[in-house]
Amino acid sequence: MKWLSLRIKTTTEAEDLMIGSLYLKGLEGAQIEDHIPLTPLEKEQMFVDILPDTEPDDGTAYLTFYLEMNPDGTVLLSEVKMTPHEVEEMVLSELEELKAFDIDLGACELTVSETEDLDWINNWKKYFHQFTIDDLLVIPSWEVPDEKDSGKKILHIDPGTAFGTGMHETTQLCIRQMKKYLTPDTNLLDIGTGSGILGIIALMYGAKSVAATDLDPCAVPAVSDNLENNGIDKDRFKLVIGNIIDDKQIQDWAGYEAYDIVMANILADVLVPLMPAAASALKKDGVMITSGIIEGKEKIVADAMRKNGLEVIDISSQGEWRSVTGRKK
Repeated sequence: MKWLSLRIKTTTEAEDLMIGSLYLKGLEGAQIEDHIPLTPLEKEQMFVDILPDTEPDDGTAYLTFYLEMNPDGTVLLSEVKMTPHEVEEMVLSELEELKAFDIDLGACELTVSETEDLDWINNWKKYFHQFTIDDLLVIPSWEVPDEKDSGKKILHIDPGTAFGTGMHETTQLCIRQMKKYLTPDTNLLDIGTGSGILGIIALMYGAKSVAATDLDPCAVPAVSDNLENNGIDKDRFKLVIGNIIDDKQIQDWAGYEAYDIVMANILADVLVPLMPAAASALKKDGVMITSGIIEGKEKIVADAMRKNGLEVIDISSQGEWRSVTGRKK
């Protein structure tokens, strides 16, 4: 299957006007590319191992629309068959009319092209292969373990349905720290669990139970799938959606002085305001493991721990990333 791609170079100021105007002409689902900085809330709600690097915002934006092409080379737009040339002319005419508005449209350049229907669901699989973290083998469902890894613990996880795979340095730092303190009696709280990978690994290595929080409702099916794929009893992993930083209901759900280990693989700017709630959830002599900390920001996390009654007992590194571990006095 082929698609007709219509890519418009404009400005961030004109994004909404242009999308709304072309929507009325039958063009839906615009892909937006710009360099508008993320707000603090957007950063907090991003469930990726590392925030993307972006260029300075110069006010430029690109809008791309995709139309499914028929076998005869036409497209159906507002229930009318049109040739690519007719669509192009219609869009150019609409863009010309928008110039009457008192708004900067920028270059207002239109690029029209045809693209093949890529199998996005499966093509990315060639980039993710099994790998090891010490004695743990992380493997996707479409691969089988190598004989050389027969003695390792195996974590089955597919990145297509999760927020994390264990490949990033920040996750590996958490795993290595966690394994130092796990016992068969460990009750663990994983804040910002995402795919549930850290909690699942904790259970694989013998933890008694895991409670977890996350902001994104998509964490629920992701965690459920990963528990099932790894043969772990779902009663051992409790998950709630909400912000433990300032939501009293979530704090009450998690409990107070209830955990032997509290873990958070989040950005340093979120770890600092998180620390009071995390420390409250931790038992006396319990361990707080943090990661997701870029080099140079470990001090602010360590200071936040100390201010909340924790003694910093370890700062470890992998690449440009840092993990700070503290013990509740």
